[in-house]
Amino acid sequence: MSDRLQALLQERPWLLADGATGTNFFALGLEHGDAPELWNLSHPEKVKVNYRTFIDAGSDIVLTNTFGGTRNRLKLHKAQDQCVEINRRAAELAHEAAREAGREDVIVAGSMGPTGDLFEPLGPLTLEAGTAAFAEQAQGLAEGGADVLWIETISAIDEVKAAVSGAATTGLPLVITLSFDTNGRTMMGVTPAQVAHLTHELHPNPLAFGGNCGTGAAELVIALLNMGEAALEGDIMVAKSNCGIPEFVDGEIAYNGTPELMADYARLAVDCGARIIGGCCGTTGEHIRAMRAALEAHEKGPKPTAEEIVARLGTVSAGALKQQDGSPGDLPVRERSSGRRGRRGNKESGSVPGF
Repeated sequence: MSDRLQALLQERPWLLADGATGTNFFALGLEHGDAPELWNLSHPEKVKVNYRTFIDAGSDIVLTNTFGGTRNRLKLHKAQDQCVEINRRAAELAHEAAREAGREDVIVAGSMGPTGDLFEPLGPLTLEAGTAAFAEQAQGLAEGGADVLWIETISAIDEVKAAVSGAATTGLPLVITLSFDTNGRTMMGVTPAQVAHLTHELHPNPLAFGGNCGTGAAELVIALLNMGEAALEGDIMVAKSNCGIPEFVDGEIAYNGTPELMADYARLAVDCGARIIGGCCGTTGEHIRAMRAALEAHEKGPKPTAEEIVARLGTVSAGALKQQDGSPGDLPVRERSSGRRGRRGNKESGSVPGF
């Protein structure tokens, strides 16, 4: 098992993760509808350009270009039989980029996004098949030298469990982040507090947990507050927010978060207890550079109030604020029933609390 991430966390009060992959690849020539993961084989230098963008901007952790790297997602591009090769090459390229930058201290995190399939009884995917899909992806990432497996943008509890079980076959440490993009919850209805409860029940226990993607920096920082209420002493929380809100500009999607806003988000995330901070969709090297400078100059302060977060970062959903008021919606995951739903235009499976 690699202990590089844990060792760095013992040495440093915070670590800076990277920013976006897909949205930045569009600027490098990726066509809408194409799979970024295939670039690991066809355009390796462009993949390294994106890695280098964040390494040079000061990221301590770089996620591999494998968000859709399960065979379930790759089969949409007839590349399912290249699953291990695609994931292995992504991790190798990240290490190459770090060496070329003279930054061999960079942590290579193997990104593992949702399968896009529904689990039984609403879909064809069994828990065993989901676990096997994640295990295959994890194998490739481990062969490529990933230091940690980073399970991200999950909305459903069943998918978390399958991903953790599959990733655990490698013996690598795990990080899990869910996307709180639906009125303070994931699209499957999971609250930030439930994620903290769930993390303590998983085997193996993830090294860190938190939120990524979502609907902007303010919403994710509020999610950290709510998550922190259920976290235990010593828990390591992660914040990896989208860069503001997406807007259509000249026919293209652009994110409205400025470097100044993302710098303030990074400071607030630390004050809320996050130890790993980064960006997600729309986050460029310029944003990461501003976040690095902000964190290096910042002394951790008292936990901000919801009102302060809104004043500094923007509005948040009523559901997220309600959780701050002690809503009964934050019961442990084990006290909930199950169901399914989807996100990002790709159906995603898992459990949802029954209300």
